[in-house]
Amino acid sequence: MDAVDLARWQFAITTVYHFLFVPVTIGLSAIVAGFHTQWVRTHKPEYLRLTKFFGKLFMINFALGLVTGLVQEFQFGMNWSDYSRFVGDIFGAPLAFEALLAFFLESTFLGVWIFGWGRIPEKLHAASMWLVHIGTLLSAYFILAANSFMQNPVGYRFNPETGRAEMTDFVAILTNKVQLVTFPHVAASAYMVGGAVVMGVAFWLMRRTTDAEDDRLYRKAVRVGAVVALVSGLAVTITGDIQGKIMTEVQPMKMAAAEALYETTDNAPFSVLSIGPLDGSEATRIIEIPGLLSFLGTGDWNAEVEGINDLQISEAAMAAQVGEQYGPEVAALVTADDYAPVIPLTYWSFRLMMGLGFATMGIAALMLWVTRGNRTPSAKWWTTVALVTPLLPIFANSFGWIFTEAGRQPWVVYGLMTTNSAVSPSVSTTEIWVSMSVYTALYAALAVIEVKLFLTYVVRGAEPFVDPAELETDDEDAPLQFAY
Repeated sequence: MDAVDLARWQFAITTVYHFLFVPVTIGLSAIVAGFHTQWVRTHKPEYLRLTKFFGKLFMINFALGLVTGLVQEFQFGMNWSDYSRFVGDIFGAPLAFEALLAFFLESTFLGVWIFGWGRIPEKLHAASMWLVHIGTLLSAYFILAANSFMQNPVGYRFNPETGRAEMTDFVAILTNKVQLVTFPHVAASAYMVGGAVVMGVAFWLMRRTTDAEDDRLYRKAVRVGAVVALVSGLAVTITGDIQGKIMTEVQPMKMAAAEALYETTDNAPFSVLSIGPLDGSEATRIIEIPGLLSFLGTGDWNAEVEGINDLQISEAAMAAQVGEQYGPEVAALVTADDYAPVIPLTYWSFRLMMGLGFATMGIAALMLWVTRGNRTPSAKWWTTVALVTPLLPIFANSFGWIFTEAGRQPWVVYGLMTTNSAVSPSVSTTEIWVSMSVYTALYAALAVIEVKLFLTYVVRGAEPFVDPAELETDDEDAPLQFAY
């Protein structure tokens, strides 16, 4: 493999790994804030116990997400310096806002929440977790704004003297039409992950407990998590449908690649499964739904959907036009041998994303049914369901991002720069191999630590009720105590 392939593998490994933690952080922070608010409103012990229990799991996840996220921005300068030089004026602005505003907001108020038990007014204390959650959403918004520019460049001009793209309208970047639909889709999917984590963990504990009070506690958490997962799953479906239509408008190749559609077709079908090579020659479609791809892309079951072969020609023409407009330096940045992404990767990641998401919604509905009243399923296979439930939407999120990023290839910035042109010219394959090996080994060690910590606190379950008022002290010089 050359430097481009290795740099892409390294970025894929670190990004996918980091994004395992992101939706859990966003979703769990909202649910923990909700439990804490209910404790302030009702002072029912179960809400405080749930707040502290899932608060521990949230903090473990937050810490690992923070550590793995630090690596991401370093790679822009290490492996992708030509990309950073070309669009740094644009890409750097939302990332700076994310670090200086969103991250400081969430990290500061997380500290207030951790050490504030019995020391600050309870309403302010509960509000601090809501501010943490708002910080996670702002962080996602700014990062998605940067990514949306890569999907649909807006608010910029090309400076021929410097050979760089320069920002002309920051508001346009923040209100990119891709961004306006991607953010609610990502936020809803994060809530679905949070709900599934709460649902799966609480269901496993509910089946193990013999204490009536704990049974009521975990049953409430199961049903709250199931409702959150089901409602947010519906929101994911709606926003995903809108996103598909915007995607077809700005990146028609990605929609064609999602179905491995090579020829332009009216009433374009969508296959649930294909057997054989996805090169347009021998694949056999299984459970093919006529017109569904047309509907997903345009809202019209009979509409025309452009195929990969025609889009190859139109994207090559687009690249040639960009080169003529901005000169030979930019022409070199938009030239590619093949303007189609890796079709099997886009085809299967798209289906895994949807399939795992719908499976999560189905399990959430099933959980509400089997836990109604005082019922508790006793079959042993329910343990497997409890363990798998949190993983389904997490992997659905990951496959969604794999589809989004892989489906944009060979572009790193659609219509402006190809991935081959973005890699650092002075970084050798040996250097990337070494750094990738170190990061992968480090991430493997962090995964062991994360899973060990998470499972340790899950097995312990919710701690007995202790009123935070009992933690109060009149000694102003007393050190802050970690409340867990």
